[in-house]
Amino acid sequence: MNHIVLYQPEIPQNTGNIMRTCVATNTKLHLIRPLGFQLDDAHLKRSGVNYIDKLDYTVYDSFSDFVSQNKGIYYYFTRYGRKPHTSFDYSDFNQDIYLIFGKESTGIPKEILKNDLAHCMRIPMTDNVRALNVSNSVAIVIYEVLRQQNYHGLLLEEPHKGADYLER
Repeated sequence: MNHIVLYQPEIPQNTGNIMRTCVATNTKLHLIRPLGFQLDDAHLKRSGVNYIDKLDYTVYDSFSDFVSQNKGIYYYFTRYGRKPHTSFDYSDFNQDIYLIFGKESTGIPKEILKNDLAHCMRIPMTDNVRALNVSNSVAIVIYEVLRQQNYHGLLLEEPHKGADYLER
C-alpha cells in the first residue's frame, strides 16, 4: 500500500489538497502533530476537502509514535536530497511505501533525515526556487509511484460518462 506522511503540516489548504489527492489515488494519509490548523469539518471544508468521508488517515502525536506503528520503506523528500525521486523502484504494490514530506516552513528535521540518507531525495528543479509547494510535490511523487505500479487499483477510464464519451 502507498502512504503519504505529512510531518507537522502548517497550511490547511495544502493539507486539504493532499487529502483530495490521497482519495483520488487510494493512498493512506498520515499526519504528524503539531498541525498548524484545526482538523475539524469546518476547517477542512474551507480548505476544499469534500471527500473527507472517503479519506483513510491517521494522526500521530510525534514522529516516533508514527514509526512505532508503521513498518515499510520510508522515503524522505528534502531539498537537500541528492537523488531524484525517479531513481527508486516503487513497482511492488504489495510493499508498504511511505512518502514523507516536511512542514512548509522548515521541512523534515535533519535529525530524522541523517538516519536514512540513502532514502533522502529531491524533485529536480532549477536554482530559481527553493522548493515546490508541498501539495504539488506530493502529487508529482505519488503519480511516479503509481506509474511504476501500472496504476494498480485505479480507473483508467472515466466512470460516469463512459469510455466512449469523446467519440459520442
